[in-house]
Amino acid sequence: MLARVALAASAVATTASAQTPTTPAETAPSTVVVNGVKRAKVPFGVGERLEYEVRFGALRVGNAHMEVVALDNLRGRPAWHTAFWVQGGNFLYRVNDVYESWMDTETLSSLRFVQELEEGGKDTERRFEIYPERAVFVQTSKKSPTEEPSVSQPLDDGSFLYFVRTIPLVVGQTYDFNRYFRPDRNPVRIRVLRKERIKVPAGTFDAIVIQPVIKTKGIFSENGHAEIWLSDDDRHIMLQLKSKLSFGSLNLYLKSYFPSPSA
Repeated sequence: MLARVALAASAVATTASAQTPTTPAETAPSTVVVNGVKRAKVPFGVGERLEYEVRFGALRVGNAHMEVVALDNLRGRPAWHTAFWVQGGNFLYRVNDVYESWMDTETLSSLRFVQELEEGGKDTERRFEIYPERAVFVQTSKKSPTEEPSVSQPLDDGSFLYFVRTIPLVVGQTYDFNRYFRPDRNPVRIRVLRKERIKVPAGTFDAIVIQPVIKTKGIFSENGHAEIWLSDDDRHIMLQLKSKLSFGSLNLYLKSYFPSPSA
């Protein structure tokens, strides 16, 4: 149950797509120069943290949080290090999942993606090294890792969620992105549905509602229905996520937000 939530919130990344076909130039983030180094202009920074309560229908089943952990140096490139955690369950089934992403600060392209999953007593780890300059990736957690084709300016599940926060979202538009690092899952699509005012444990916010669709089974499949509420301001923080499934609904609600001290 909570595993599905973890996939849901991270899959927003995989989710992307929103305008009547957009071109790479139209979706490229604007840049600024920081200490002589060009960097994409972003509404987040090190130390930003969002905390959520996770519910299955009316039942509270756990907690989740996402955070910009650090500004790292990865293979000689400055990279945002982000992470998303989901914890909880009941006496029958427990979950402790972590999704980590590293993305180049200038292009927001994925450089590394890690999943560490503890679900129902079973541990799974997947690690990917992603090379935008050569449009390939390697799943290093495999016994015999080999290079596989990727795309230019690739994004993984977690980094896609942060990328979406950097682009304009216009109600009524549908945006398609061919940037997911596994080419067979492109395009990722985001439909911008409406604006509304909502109340979550963290407070009352003006929100813009998007519907992500990806070429896969599950919460964000083309036959499913999930909606995500982002703050209708320059930050575009995720306020709420609601998904409708055959057996019920899985929802995330923001309970606290801590901006980056350097923002």
